[in-house]
Amino acid sequence: MDLSIITVTWNNEKEIARQIASVFAGCKDVTCEEIIVDSGSSDQTIEIVKNQFPHVKLIENKENIGFGAGNNQGLKIAQGEFLLFLNGDMMVEEGSLDGILDWMKKNKDVGIVCPKLLDQYGKFNWDASPRRFPKLWEQLALILKIPHIFPNTLNSYHMKDLDIEKEQEVDSVRGSFMLMRREFVDKLGWAFDPRYFIWYEDVDICREAKRLNYKVMYTPVISAIDYVGQSFKKRKTLWKQKQFTRSMLTYFKKWEPMYKWIWIAILRPFGVGLAWVNDLFKK
Repeated sequence: MDLSIITVTWNNEKEIARQIASVFAGCKDVTCEEIIVDSGSSDQTIEIVKNQFPHVKLIENKENIGFGAGNNQGLKIAQGEFLLFLNGDMMVEEGSLDGILDWMKKNKDVGIVCPKLLDQYGKFNWDASPRRFPKLWEQLALILKIPHIFPNTLNSYHMKDLDIEKEQEVDSVRGSFMLMRREFVDKLGWAFDPRYFIWYEDVDICREAKRLNYKVMYTPVISAIDYVGQSFKKRKTLWKQKQFTRSMLTYFKKWEPMYKWIWIAILRPFGVGLAWVNDLFKK
């Protein structure tokens, strides 16, 4: 088996059929399998997969176990030489997975690669672009919602200077499309650190790749459509802020000294409080 595509879903009934169909159209010359790991969907996601794609491997969880844990579950039964972690709201182009797999085979020093991700209108999706590793002040700005007042504050962090037509090594790529080399994943024993429920697990795995002397690459050799966070749109701001800042703190505790992460721990309740007020006024 050349390629295993692992997709974690939660209430993806509107997107999942489109994604699965595109995956198998994307594999023309390579052998592939798709593994769907459902995290307790309450809509028709599971029924759609079972009825329309009976050849897809389906893991059903009774509750939402999180993005990282779900992908690790899929990894346990994956048979592919390479591993593609692909969100349920993605769509790949016909034959494109052949192309990026061929690219990966030629670039043996690469542990993780992500292609050019577009929005539904065919424009480069800056919400899904590579990012630099986070600095403390940038994360504090996110907690305090400073970019809502000064939108350009995090341009460096968000790599707004990225040449989208140039293949290049980057700090981190987004978790919506991550093609990984199995030998790299095998060294870790997991695809995503199980300490993260959602958010920052993609940044973390890119840092692990560099720690083990693998490159993390962005390449425009193919493109894919990323509809970005369709499941997240169904969540309240408070829930998202709690998860986001918890994972932020987990990341900084793992990679940075206490004098840095302590500021996140101190300011996190304030950020969560702002989210609570936001939800209160939305009612």
